[in-house]
Amino acid sequence: MTQKTFHVSPFPTNEQILEFIKDSPGRVGKREIARAFQLDADQKLQLKKVLKKLKDDGLLSSTRKRLADPAALPPVTVVEVNATDIDGELLGRPVVWESELAPPVIYMAPVRRGQGALGVGDRVLARMVRIDDTEDGHPAYEASCIRRLEHAPSDVLGVYKLDNAGHGRLRSTDRRHRDEYVVLDTGGLTVEEGDLVRAEILPGKKLGLRQVKLREKIKRTGAQAITQIAIYDRSIPVEFTDEAVAQARAAGPAVLGKREDLRDTALITIDGEDARDFDDAVFAEPDDDPNNPGGWHLIVAIADVSWYVRPNDALDQCAYQRGNSVYFPDRVVPMLPEELSNGWCSLRPDEERPCIAAHMWIDAHGVLRRHKFVRGLMKSVARTTYTQIQQARDGQPDDLTRPLVDTIITPLYGAFKSLLKAREQRGVLELDLAERQIVLAEDGTVEKVIERARFDSHKLIEEFMVLANVAAAEALESKSQPCMYRVHDEPSQEKLASLREFLETVDIPFAKGQVVRASHFNQILAKVKDTANSHMVSEVVLRSQAQAVYSPNNLGHFGLALRRYCHFTSPIRRYSDLLVHRALVKGFKLGDGGLEDGHRDFVDMGEHLSTAERNAAAAERDAVDRFTALYLADKVGTLFKGRINGVTRFGVFVTLDDTGADGLVPIRSLGEDFFVHDEHSHTLWGRETGYEYRLGDKVEVMIMESDPISGSTLFKITQGGSQGKIRPDGRGKGRFAKGGPNAGRPSGAPSGRPTGRPAKPKKPKGKSRASRRKAKQP
Repeated sequence: MTQKTFHVSPFPTNEQILEFIKDSPGRVGKREIARAFQLDADQKLQLKKVLKKLKDDGLLSSTRKRLADPAALPPVTVVEVNATDIDGELLGRPVVWESELAPPVIYMAPVRRGQGALGVGDRVLARMVRIDDTEDGHPAYEASCIRRLEHAPSDVLGVYKLDNAGHGRLRSTDRRHRDEYVVLDTGGLTVEEGDLVRAEILPGKKLGLRQVKLREKIKRTGAQAITQIAIYDRSIPVEFTDEAVAQARAAGPAVLGKREDLRDTALITIDGEDARDFDDAVFAEPDDDPNNPGGWHLIVAIADVSWYVRPNDALDQCAYQRGNSVYFPDRVVPMLPEELSNGWCSLRPDEERPCIAAHMWIDAHGVLRRHKFVRGLMKSVARTTYTQIQQARDGQPDDLTRPLVDTIITPLYGAFKSLLKAREQRGVLELDLAERQIVLAEDGTVEKVIERARFDSHKLIEEFMVLANVAAAEALESKSQPCMYRVHDEPSQEKLASLREFLETVDIPFAKGQVVRASHFNQILAKVKDTANSHMVSEVVLRSQAQAVYSPNNLGHFGLALRRYCHFTSPIRRYSDLLVHRALVKGFKLGDGGLEDGHRDFVDMGEHLSTAERNAAAAERDAVDRFTALYLADKVGTLFKGRINGVTRFGVFVTLDDTGADGLVPIRSLGEDFFVHDEHSHTLWGRETGYEYRLGDKVEVMIMESDPISGSTLFKITQGGSQGKIRPDGRGKGRFAKGGPNAGRPSGAPSGRPTGRPAKPKKPKGKSRASRRKAKQP
């Protein structure tokens, strides 16, 4: 019996769809497009989404009629604000412009209240109204902003190179920009191949390579430039104003005065080996209150940054602009100058430092009974690391920690044990996520990439800090002071519905209509612990969570299962914590440096700080990706074990087991089968073979490409995946359906699925543009 096979036409690109609509007479709808490209039922659903996206982006008008005027614009289009005229009015240009004629003149209309002022480089979805032509007869439009799209940079950071003809090219450091730029003007700079430069993108046609003019030479590329790329790409502020530097250098020690004397209290700092500043110290002792048997008295002392950085002074303005420090494998871009961050605001051992301390009393079950905030003067007993403290706890102290075991370390772990009881009782979301650590050699090259160790000593500090943050929020509420809460909302209904659909694919029930708590997710994770689905379910649960933000409106912290929570413990590196310190100083009348009357709006500040935090996290992640790609660059062709951590319509993302490096497996490398993306089950499945690649699958991959400039790595799967269920429509029963990805391959063939897709039609030899366009139509 001959088995029936299914031929599926390749899905058209956005450019092919737009070109077909443009070349077709009369009205064109989804039906005509589907018929022309011979799309099946699943592809028609995909087409509907593509057409909606094209309309939203302004690339299609609402009627999709052919435009008769080659210089005309659709009624709704995407406009980039690119200049101002002599009167200061903003001018724009269409993002997509394929005509040989110059684009029309676009005047940007004033924006509505609440939209925010536009500036050069912004992209907007705009409603176009034809107005009187210019004096030379050129078409002119007025564009009214419907909504702002992503900011479109007017410049690009890249690596200078020469093409085969010796002409300058620029290769962007952004992995999303696959095309190079033509260097039209070097701007008078002396540049060589490999130089990292910033260039201005010049106006030009959408088709073909964009042209740039060089503006700034940064440095030679290499290991030393990787962090510099992340800093420039994310516009991280680096330089402090002269006034801020002068203010920091003029800072000096604080006197005891009315401060509480904590210099004889055995406070110690516990940080990582690579820590560059020490802003928190801890202490614990049994509570001597007979009404609190088994309870503990804890102290968390935090550097008193509010003493040195006053509202609206030069340091404050720089700190607010940054929002937070940014930590890279080879350096730190601090929120405050080093004279403070590594000096007077760093709790160095055996040196007197001003602090704001939280005295907290908990019961034997870790419940916070009461707290008191004071301004103090302290002297750290020791600067220790997580590794040292854990080894001392495990019976292997070194010379520094041996004298501290009985008097300091053991009480700390005693209090920590009680705090763990409270954590378990609350039902905190337990997602233990691995973190990559880049280990650099002395010359700046990557020695190794490892998973950062995580000990009970890490958890100890985390629980002490969480308790202090809760106490700070409670204290501010008791004094009716504004508080910059750290808000983590519960998952949205849309994300919960998506999670519920996914859990059904692995036979895990998740009831509708229930009041969702973090403990419910822990129950899900417990069901799949030590099973093949454990990693996959953990990833999906993580992605269902909301993002934590800063806000003066208290929504609680869902992940920590807390009704109120703020950040108090790191004012050296987070401006939000500095605001909390100032509010405490004012509320408890602790002296100078408190929150001023008529301070800036906390809503706006929360939005700014949340944005700065996300930008800093992205820069840190970019740098780690680039350092990791540098480490893997000389390992092309090497096989690694990994796990699928993302599934998309264009391929799967794999995380390597030993380094934690992430890379893409392009869908084109999976074989000649047509793969369908099932977003609910996080799966790519082959229509002919039924072979599946699922989130969480263990795989073996070969490194095909690793680019330190963009931080991108490409893999090819050599082993892994699974034979999926036969689909209801009967598909998934092709000739490769049994035996895994190498089934049916001739002996000696390369490992992996059969490579390649059906060949694209060759371009016709006809010279006319009309004949080439006609040949492209199905």
